[in-house]
Amino acid sequence: MIRFFLLQNRQGKTRLSKWYVPPPSSNAGTTNNNGNSNINSEAAEKARIEAEVHRLVTARDKKYTNFIEYNSYKLIYRRYAGLFFTIAVDMHDNELSYLEVVHLFVELLDSFFSNVCELDIVFNFNKVYSILDEFMLAGEIEETSKREILDRVKLLEKME
Repeated sequence: MIRFFLLQNRQGKTRLSKWYVPPPSSNAGTTNNNGNSNINSEAAEKARIEAEVHRLVTARDKKYTNFIEYNSYKLIYRRYAGLFFTIAVDMHDNELSYLEVVHLFVELLDSFFSNVCELDIVFNFNKVYSILDEFMLAGEIEETSKREILDRVKLLEKME
């Protein structure tokens, strides 16, 4: 199962962040009456994990594999131009299949935006999220056909 999907640039700015499983909480159960501290601590934990993942991925030498064991899951990452695409999955999941998932997502973006760049992702983040939502659902791969995914996204775009 996919825990989270991150798209980060070389400077560490997160351009896309999709969490399918909440991050592990260091202070579970500490909330005030309206639950704000729990939400704030979850956002802070996500930011901490994103920064740590970026540090691990960018500092890694190219001669090593694109798989890193991190906490209780594996990070599978791939660099395209100046962007790092990272997926965190369960320890027992197949790394190579998720490496292909990353590549398929990049192909989807490239087909949709016709030669995608970081600015396309920044200024059209809602379309990028809709492509990701058609591709992955609740931490599992929903559809693997590039044509099917792009047809659905274009249909949704027409409906808007």
